Order: sequence, then C-alpha cells, then structure tokens
Amino acid sequence: MKPTGSQGRWLIILPPLVFLLLFFLIPFAFAFKISLAQTAAHVPPYTDVLQVTPDHHWRVFATLANYRYLLTDEVYGVAYLFSLRTAFFSTLICLALGYPMAYAIARAPRATQSVLLLVIMLPFWTSFLLRVYALEGIIRDNGLLNTVLLHLGLIEHPLRIMRTNLAVYLGIIYSYLPFMVLPLFATLEKLDPTLLEAAADLGSTPWRAFLDITLPLSVPGVIAGSMLVFIPAVGEFVIPSLLGGPNNLMIGRVLWDEFFGNHDWPVAAAVAIAFLLLLVGPIAIYQYYNVRQLEA
Repeated sequence: MKPTGSQGRWLIILPPLVFLLLFFLIPFAFAFKISLAQTAAHVPPYTDVLQVTPDHHWRVFATLANYRYLLTDEVYGVAYLFSLRTAFFSTLICLALGYPMAYAIARAPRATQSVLLLVIMLPFWTSFLLRVYALEGIIRDNGLLNTVLLHLGLIEHPLRIMRTNLAVYLGIIYSYLPFMVLPLFATLEKLDPTLLEAAADLGSTPWRAFLDITLPLSVPGVIAGSMLVFIPAVGEFVIPSLLGGPNNLMIGRVLWDEFFGNHDWPVAAAVAIAFLLLLVGPIAIYQYYNVRQLEA
C-alpha cells in the first residue's frame, strides 16, 4: 500500500520533529521545571516541583523567585547587555569584512571560486578550541604578533591584547567570519549580472548600481549571515574564558559559574530560559529570511 500525499509529507516531517522533541523540547521542559524550583543541599541540588503529599495527592511547589532574582541582581542585566553589545559589534565587523570577501568570490571565475571557498572553509577542518588556543599564541604578550612588531622596531613594549575586550572581539571575528561569508556568497552568486549591465547601459555608475541593485538583492544573505554570527556569539563561553579578562562577563560565563561554581541550578536554569527567550526574536527573523531565500 503506497502512502498518500499527506502520509508522505508526515514521513518527511517526522524525523526532524522527533529530533526537535528529543533534543530541544524535552530538555527545555526540564530546564523550565528546574527554573521553578528552589536550591536544595542534595543531589540534584534543587527541590521537586511536583511532590506527593502525605495524603497521596500531587501538589505543585513552583516559584518565580529565580526570575525575580534575575531582575533584582544587576550582575545578570550587565551580563546580558555586555553579551548583546559584544555580539552586535562583532556581527557588524564580520559584515564589514565578509561582504567584500563574498562579493569578490562571487565575481571570481568558477575555478577560482572553488579555491577561495576552500580557503574560507579550511578553519572548519580544525577544532574550534585549537583555533582559539592558536589565536592566544599570536596575541599574547610574548606571542607572534608582539615578537614581530618588537623585532621590526614598530613598538617598544609588547601590546596588551590578551585579557581585554579587544581579544574577545578578535576571537569571535576570527571564529565566526566564515559563517558570514558563506551565506553572503550564496546570495551574491545567484544575482543576475545582466541587471548590472542594464544599469550601466542606462548611465548608472558602478557604485550607484551596487547601492540600487546588488545591496538590496543581497539583504536576505546579509540577514542570514548576521544571525548566524550574532546568535552563537551572544552565548559564547570559550572565547571570553580563554581570551577575555575578569570584566568580560558574558552570559555563557555566568551560566557556567552558576551551574558549576555556585551549584545554583534553579537560578542557572532561569538564566538559560531568559536567554533563550531573548534569542527568540533573532531566531524568528533568521528563519523567516531563510525560508524566503529557499523559496526564491
């Protein structure tokens, strides 16, 4: 018996639905339940939200105190704002660097495109952690950068880059720049070159044609690349921990401290839920433009 059209669609949709159920919805439900509990000195370190009373009735012992605590303690607000600021400016810099790179690759000959794309994707062949450690070896006080500058006589003292905000920005840009270039290339490569030729025939300068034709048509790629950089950069933990100083209080680091330092799982779960709700907007925007790009 052959499956009908409706059954066939469900057979296609079912695997990703099961994946989302197992690896997103169920963990999200557990985290939300823990965020409504209270800290307790046992394993696991929180109280049960659903408890059985002595008369064998189920009772809900949920509290919103953890969420109220996030609003009263300024540390969490500072961490959220610092994470958003760092991710925002890192995304802008990646866009400023990635757009010319993607445009040049899209306008290159086919044979050259393959080589350039290979160069862009080469970092993915190495562990993310190893790449961050390699960057640390370049920018630390006795690293490659300071050694070369001192040898050339351009500086008298080593530049202080490690344990600063600059190091965090360098790490994020270095790690996530390919995520900006590849969606931009996919969009720019599909643009019809005859549109630019028509604009030139009508007397438009190359810069004006870029502003009127190329840039508007590449907006879906700009948004997709920006979201691919912004969303993971907001919750980045490894880069601020290895390259940043004590003042680099990003939300990923706060989560780590609450879970493994303070062992306050309810507050940590509340931080994670609030963080996820904060990213719902950017994720929705990314999905919207991603669907539009696929339809186009």
